[in-house]
Amino acid sequence: MKYHFKVHKEKKGFWAECIEIPTCLTQGDTWEELYENMQDALHTYLEEPEDSQYLAPLPKKSIKTSRRIVEVPVEPSVALAFSLRRERIKNGLTQQQAAEMLGMKGLYSYQRLEKKCNPKLEMIFRIVSLFPSLSLDRVLR
Repeated sequence: MKYHFKVHKEKKGFWAECIEIPTCLTQGDTWEELYENMQDALHTYLEEPEDSQYLAPLPKKSIKTSRRIVEVPVEPSVALAFSLRRERIKNGLTQQQAAEMLGMKGLYSYQRLEKKCNPKLEMIFRIVSLFPSLSLDRVLR
């Protein structure tokens, strides 16, 4: 999963805005610092939504990269958690309902899945069975 940032040069450094998520902004003194900050801002935004029902937009495949437009990959564990949360909300389920449908003993275990996590293959299979429209291909690319 890769989002796109538009980079702006300033007198003393750079700033960037995510094209798909306009409120996701960051800055840096150097290109390297800016890139690291873009990843950090994106992960923070996807991991910690301000509203529990907010669905951030998915990345657009049609955006072409250039000198000023860069792709920023989402770490797979963050992308999976974000995608799971997105599917649960789209399907009108609470976290408790999703936990029960996945055969989990407690709500806390499910909540960990919607944070940056690394589930076992068996749990990934259960997730994909519950949410067949969740694309692991999108998560990993």
